[in-house]
Amino acid sequence: MAYKDVYAAWKSDPEGFWMDAAQAIDWDKKPSKALFDENAPLYEWFKDGMVNTCWNAVDRHVEAGRGEQTAIIYDSPVTHTKRTISYVELRNRVASLAGALRAKGVEKGDRVIIYMPMIPEALEAMLACARLGAVHSVVFGGFASNELAVRIDDAKPKAIIAASCGIEPGRVVHYKPLLDGAIELSQHKPDFTVIFQREQEVAHLEEGRDFNWHGFQYGVEPADCVPVEADHPAYILYTSGTTGQPKGVVRPTGGHLVALNWTMKNLYNVDPGDVFWAASDVGWVVGHSYITYGPLVHGNTTIVFEGKPVGTPDAGTFWRVISEHNVKSFFTAPTAFRAVKREDPTGEYVKKYDLSCLKQVYLAGERADPDTIVWAQDQLGVPVIDHWWQTETGWAIAGNPLGIEEMPVKLGSPSVPLPGYDVQILDEGGHPVPTGELGAIAIKLPLPPGTLPTLWNAEDRFKKSYLEHFPGYYETGDAGMIDEDGYVYIMARTDDVINVAGHRLSTGGMEEVLAGHPDVAECAVIGVTDQLKGQMPVGFLCLNAGADRDHAEVVKEVVKLVREKIGPVAAFKLAVVVDRLPKTRSGKILRGTMVSIADGKEYKMPATIDDPAILDEIKEALQTIGYAK
Repeated sequence: MAYKDVYAAWKSDPEGFWMDAAQAIDWDKKPSKALFDENAPLYEWFKDGMVNTCWNAVDRHVEAGRGEQTAIIYDSPVTHTKRTISYVELRNRVASLAGALRAKGVEKGDRVIIYMPMIPEALEAMLACARLGAVHSVVFGGFASNELAVRIDDAKPKAIIAASCGIEPGRVVHYKPLLDGAIELSQHKPDFTVIFQREQEVAHLEEGRDFNWHGFQYGVEPADCVPVEADHPAYILYTSGTTGQPKGVVRPTGGHLVALNWTMKNLYNVDPGDVFWAASDVGWVVGHSYITYGPLVHGNTTIVFEGKPVGTPDAGTFWRVISEHNVKSFFTAPTAFRAVKREDPTGEYVKKYDLSCLKQVYLAGERADPDTIVWAQDQLGVPVIDHWWQTETGWAIAGNPLGIEEMPVKLGSPSVPLPGYDVQILDEGGHPVPTGELGAIAIKLPLPPGTLPTLWNAEDRFKKSYLEHFPGYYETGDAGMIDEDGYVYIMARTDDVINVAGHRLSTGGMEEVLAGHPDVAECAVIGVTDQLKGQMPVGFLCLNAGADRDHAEVVKEVVKLVREKIGPVAAFKLAVVVDRLPKTRSGKILRGTMVSIADGKEYKMPATIDDPAILDEIKEALQTIGYAK
């Protein structure tokens, strides 16, 4: 069947389409129908079905006689470790961990925060929660204490599962002190923590609160899978909110299983038994959907990679992993390829490896610039597919559905909307704009299975953030257009979330940190275009009157502050001191205009600007740090 036929089949009978897709999942109790719309605009899928995620991801493959197949390949160039875990071994490890958690009182509906690096135990912790019907919330390993504390206070976990440390090239990241600091800062205190001690650093355990991963499993009864309602939250994943208060995206269990399983063949073009590798982190949505759940539910072999695209040890590490582990589909962020291309522009390392197993490459997490796609296509000789989705959706909104039909690649476009998504381009008034014109990208409700039904304990915020601006639609927060062939183009964010090396970070959150410096009266952070990381944050500081200190000192201090409060992931290194910020008469900072100046692009003088001369001052300030050329 061609893509257009599959899409048309979904459009004419969405119920039938998703009920059919749901057949591929093992249900404890089959749902009576697909869509439950009694509570519109809040929609739910398969609501009266009963199901367990861990059963579908692990046990059923063992029961079907595929227990000896490798489930997880762990490849860690930073620790020089490689090992494989079969489905039967994974089941036993997860059942044991789940049993130990249950013995300490973790039950269906309890929250558990997971704070771990890229090790197989992170996936085991997620699956153990899913086995019990507990709701996990993975926090990116190494996030600073106060970022972790905010999430502890919002999710109110019964337990926290962490590792003693993470390993970065050339340094050890001490997780345990960060965790201790977060628990101290948070109002809510977990009943207990479980610490996986890594040999690179053995952490101090607090008597009575902290338990050793292995020790606490000793002698416990393994746990069976607990069936949950299809609308029961599988997990909460926090994404940058524009207010600085992170938003807890809720993932519903039933729809999540159905949608992810459907995408493995139809979008990523793999069959059960094939090796699939998403080079991301379990702390981000890609790690949830396509390191852990998607591949395992579909019966693939997934790779847990603890390393970097360059420097662990060189720019050939991706190609080594693909060749050595027989990877068929590879998924990474454009920024990773930019780093590889910068080190190895002519692809010398590519030539060292036999990559005949590789059939397709997927890019997501930020807009894939045409240069990077062309370079990757030339080097690898396979389709390089940009696809577009969000933490909120959990899987791709638009992409080239290779498992259905390989569509022509159009540079700059993540291809076509996938079944389930009716993508529209709207003007400010909510009216569709003509083909090829720029507007706000919105998706006609209901969103498909697996997408967020709400935010954790914040239904009003969910409606306000996504549903109110364009009634009847989900507002993506992205701007773009659709061409005459139905291809979607994503041009910009409509708010202040920037994308640093595939990590979505709120400039608002960074501004809050800068504003906390005693000498800073006012500030703004913008994302400027960066060849390697996509975007880099730049801070503008207006100092308090009388703060006649050395500007370089203040800049050094605010950079350190952002590192402490948000973490190295923000890549915040550049700030300039200015006398004033460009604003509208109503007091809004003209960030968009500042970005255009920094990137050396033409811009229209905003009609509402209170003093046009400020823009020249901003330009001069940016030139001192190498921008606005």
